[in-house]
Amino acid sequence: MIKTLHRMGMRSNMAYGAGFASIGATVASWFLSMQFERAGTARADRWGLFIGEWAPTFFALGVALRLEEMKEEKGREAPEFEEQRADIRQPARAGM
Repeated sequence: MIKTLHRMGMRSNMAYGAGFASIGATVASWFLSMQFERAGTARADRWGLFIGEWAPTFFALGVALRLEEMKEEKGREAPEFEEQRADIRQPARAGM
């Protein structure tokens, strides 16, 4: 699914933006529900929670898309860069 979204043109910054917009929409929906509906605080809280639950999903999509972008960027690295990295000493993994 993430590869498909990435191929369709969705990028991590779009998902992060949607997450922050969701947080703003949560506050706005709670406030508007409190002001214009006579149902009280319980209904306003439900609206706020309903929209507020979208933010973690958008942020998780953003992380997954960023990983996909990094994988794509790594595939485009120049071969001479890879040769230089071969000389870098890697830390030992003893005890893992």
